[in-house]
Amino acid sequence: MTQPQSQYRPTEVAGAIPVESFTSQETEFLRNYVTNVDKPVFALINLPEVVKGALFARYSRSRKSLRRLLLDEFRGDVAAPAEPRPPGQSRSNSLYNRVFAEYGDDSIAQLGGVHVACEGVSNIATKLIERGRLMSYLEQSTRYIAYTDRPGGHWRYHTPAEFVGPLRQRYQRDIDAWFEAYCALIPQVEGFLRDNMFREGPLDQGPAFARAVRAKTLDVLRGLLPASTRSNLGIFGSGQAYESLIMRLRASGNAEAAGFADQLLAELEMVAPAFVARVDRPDRGLVWTEYLSQTRAGAKAVADAALAGQVPEAAPSVSLVDFDPDGEIKVVAAALYAHSNLPDSQLLRIAADMTPSERAQILKAYLGNRSNRRHRPGRAFERTGYRFDVLADYGAFRDLQRHRMLTLDWQPLTVGHGYCTPEMAGPAGITAEWDAAMEQGADLFEAIRSEHPVDLAGYGVPMAYKIRYFMDMNAREAMHVIELRSAPQGHDAYRRIAVQMHSLIAEQAGHTAIAEAMRFVSREDVGGLGRLEAELRRQGGSEA
Repeated sequence: MTQPQSQYRPTEVAGAIPVESFTSQETEFLRNYVTNVDKPVFALINLPEVVKGALFARYSRSRKSLRRLLLDEFRGDVAAPAEPRPPGQSRSNSLYNRVFAEYGDDSIAQLGGVHVACEGVSNIATKLIERGRLMSYLEQSTRYIAYTDRPGGHWRYHTPAEFVGPLRQRYQRDIDAWFEAYCALIPQVEGFLRDNMFREGPLDQGPAFARAVRAKTLDVLRGLLPASTRSNLGIFGSGQAYESLIMRLRASGNAEAAGFADQLLAELEMVAPAFVARVDRPDRGLVWTEYLSQTRAGAKAVADAALAGQVPEAAPSVSLVDFDPDGEIKVVAAALYAHSNLPDSQLLRIAADMTPSERAQILKAYLGNRSNRRHRPGRAFERTGYRFDVLADYGAFRDLQRHRMLTLDWQPLTVGHGYCTPEMAGPAGITAEWDAAMEQGADLFEAIRSEHPVDLAGYGVPMAYKIRYFMDMNAREAMHVIELRSAPQGHDAYRRIAVQMHSLIAEQAGHTAIAEAMRFVSREDVGGLGRLEAELRRQGGSEA
């Protein structure tokens, strides 16, 4: 049966988020499961948890809206609810209000959660939304989805309301040109990959090979997309996490993010009003938001004064700027701690007196037989850490920023650090188009910067431009990040970063035993169709 095509109401301004239209029958069905059918932010209701999880997982790899996915692919997995609308003032909500508001027990706010979809969010704003540690996020991918459609008659990017007059016209003209170049180059790069990448027999025309070629094509070209490119974002979080998110977005100084905060608040008030009851209270949420806003502005003012006239020094793309030379000794002591009755100081002396081979034996037993990268060591590996300073393209930053358990912060996106060009740009014959778009991006950035703060100018920067950020993590998180992000199916840009981190831990920090524990770090050639193996597993029904 042919499914109905998504329809979007035309928009007069590229800054407005196109809203999908539904038939009366579809609307009647959707109202049972979402808080609205005509806004870009909405909560899921009356759905089994497994369906919500599956729906969000599919969401990240589809260009469809979440409501369209629910209609097209999950309608048969849900039954009509007995109570079709969210119980706004139920008895449980009243109880929650009484205990939470009157007694201030924040632990209660951690025990209930809501699934929310945010559609049409720029990549600039998604990074602000995803900054919180205590939530789960799924974001629309740039490697499985080609940004070639024009919902509402416009390419999928955000135009800040602050851009007016000639600047607004120039901004939209330039970014339209980048999207047009992106679309025009997809068949050229895809054809080059099909004709030149390594293939074996029946894989030549197989669906797995075709998907791997498409993923590689989109990987190569995503640097042409601007940071203002819109994405769909699925969020799951507790009441406490949403409360924090709304206040943080309101204090961010970003008008787009603040607008999404207000929309989130409106939807949460429909589903779980007690979760956000304190957000607009003058003595609670409002004063907290004001504190966050003031500290952000104050820190920027003193930083501008203290760093006036300074220019960036030359630095490697990945630097290990802080580590503990005795880190492995401390990890060994921590591995012994839970199995002894000795104080930590005594265990540290014992571990320090051991030979390197004796310490290696203890770590080997502590690690056990790791048969895959999901077998991770215990908390002893949290006893030491590493701080990396990274300068890489914005596309790679988007992927690495999602590792929320570590400590990560970033500088504004500018054109000052230059841009990255894909290795196959020359062989594929796209260098001229690539360089032209990057030069246009630099000019646009300077034009915006002459009228607005640097944070707003970032909306007009292609993702191939570099951004500086730090990643501070313990050895346990480093194992997770480095093994995951060095996998052959990953993007070339962040694979290189992961491999460099691994080398620095072994060679600069001298933590050879910890580096050897990361046995699933892949150093395979990053130039081929790394996604092919995963696509073959998917084709065989055994995707990891």
